[in-house]
Amino acid sequence: MRGPQLLLLLIFLPIALLAHLAGSSEVLIFAASALAIIPLAKLLGEATEVMADKSGPRIGGLLNATFGNAAELIITLSAIRAGQIQLVLASITGSILGNLLLVLGFAMLMGGLKHGRQFFDRRNVDTDATMTVLALIALSVPSLFSLYIPDAARIEEMSLTTAAAMLLLYVLFVIYTLRGTTPEKSNDVMVREALPMHQWSTGKALTIMGLSIAGIALMSELLVASVEAVTVALGLTPFFVGIIIVPIIGNVAEHLVSVQAARDNKMDLSLSIALGSSLQIALFVTPVLVFVSLLLGSPLTLQFNQLELIAITAASMISALVSLDGESNWLEGAMLLAVYGVLSLAFFFLPLQL
Repeated sequence: MRGPQLLLLLIFLPIALLAHLAGSSEVLIFAASALAIIPLAKLLGEATEVMADKSGPRIGGLLNATFGNAAELIITLSAIRAGQIQLVLASITGSILGNLLLVLGFAMLMGGLKHGRQFFDRRNVDTDATMTVLALIALSVPSLFSLYIPDAARIEEMSLTTAAAMLLLYVLFVIYTLRGTTPEKSNDVMVREALPMHQWSTGKALTIMGLSIAGIALMSELLVASVEAVTVALGLTPFFVGIIIVPIIGNVAEHLVSVQAARDNKMDLSLSIALGSSLQIALFVTPVLVFVSLLLGSPLTLQFNQLELIAITAASMISALVSLDGESNWLEGAMLLAVYGVLSLAFFFLPLQL
């Protein structure tokens, strides 16, 4: 499904609103709002790219870093406001798993089937892969140490300290990336080449950006409000919805760009999107959620359960192994998809309470 086809899904925005006002089935509201978020996230991404193109490579890089996972951030903020902390933590884990296993796997599979063995600059991937592993180590520390710290206040302080360190590391990473690449070789330029170019004015881009954010926020409220009823109706757990379904909804437009880049034999771009999005989730979105949650009155502590830690550790290790040699093929993509499939099935069979 390409860009113009994705925009057809905007019809589900009024459907979701009408279903909510009419008191229709929560399953219908959930499905319609989820489908409406997909084209809204795509429009937000394209408006951001237009603004980045007009702002120059440095400011543009910061814009992409800030709004790269805006849809995911808005959805999780809505979940925090609703007090669904487990859903938020599962969504963070699911976004990392989705980028490292599902997106990267599909990209390598589709690109490999069309072009055979594909090559990319391992120097760029080496930095992204190392940063990803470091980010996941930082995420794991509060969870592991909380087992030996009975004081909840101390755990919250440790989460805040860890979030501050992660955010600082992300700022340093962005500065290093912007200073270490030329405009001709920067990831932002490659992303703009892969996306459809729009002759939008600054005013139009800002308007579309604002309307997209408002639409995503509205649909996220409906989505989160219907999660509990949907899990009961479909026999799913909130954990499964958070770790599998929500991340796919928030990032599907960006995922399609990564797969299409691999099909066009642009593996540097494809890996940059998959690994870079994981970094944004771990080092930017997660710390922001920790700090904003304090303002919303529902403090978010970085206490992932052991199964989540095992999953993200396995994902970071296998994605690093298959990408550090500077080449990929369809079999490596199938391996990543197999791991994601096994983890998804395992999460599906988990009981309601972990």
